[in-house]
Amino acid sequence: MTKLSIITVNYNDLKGLKKTIESVHAQSLQRFDHIIIDGGSTDGSEDYIKAQQNTFSYWISESDRGVYHAMNKGIEQASGEYVLFLNAGDHFLNSDVLENAIKHLKGESIIYFDLQVVEERNIFIKKYPKKLSFSYFVDDTLPHPATFIKKTAFAKAGTYKEDFKIVSDWKFFIDVICKFQLTYKYVPEVLTTFYIGGMSSDPKNWSLKEAEKQGVLNEEYTLFYQDVEETVLMKRVLNSLKKSRIINALVRFKLLNKF
Repeated sequence: MTKLSIITVNYNDLKGLKKTIESVHAQSLQRFDHIIIDGGSTDGSEDYIKAQQNTFSYWISESDRGVYHAMNKGIEQASGEYVLFLNAGDHFLNSDVLENAIKHLKGESIIYFDLQVVEERNIFIKKYPKKLSFSYFVDDTLPHPATFIKKTAFAKAGTYKEDFKIVSDWKFFIDVICKFQLTYKYVPEVLTTFYIGGMSSDPKNWSLKEAEKQGVLNEEYTLFYQDVEETVLMKRVLNSLKKSRIINALVRFKLLNKF
């Protein structure tokens, strides 16, 4: 049967770490390695990890250079055919999802599921497309808590770029799919729950996030980006208009044709 490595990265999030580890322990399927990479937390996380250490295949608590350095350290220790990142705070949807999901791990390099997203009191299901394209990645990415990555994909495309602060996982996915054209599969089932509130979703970091993305697109995908830039811009404008209360009111009262 397919061997899986689950990697959990944590830094000073004891509450989230407990939630994640309890979710992993509750799985009906227990045929996996669980790797804990802690960034030298000072909130009691290390003591909690030590108390649970017999349930992990590997753990370490030491200073690192950021989340992507920690994720790369986890990859180094992973022995599974597939890797899943379930970082502190995120958790499986229920106790049976892993047992059901592992049936879909049949050789593709990237196998991604839907994601339940929690934003304060708002809960919704983020669905992903069956077909991936360059234009999709210009505007979006895949969910690392709901994406199984074949370990050989890192050998081909490289591990996470550690000098990026926010979009290194996005860069990995766009490289794997668009540059190296590795195989992928979409499974329309919810695998995990993700809580908005990290670096990438913090409005204070949006300008840095956009700058990192633009750097990759302009330097490594120049010709592709030029071809789709206008289309993506128009799509963003239309999406903004669709969310406008004024526009929707005009449509409702038949003062404007639906677009």
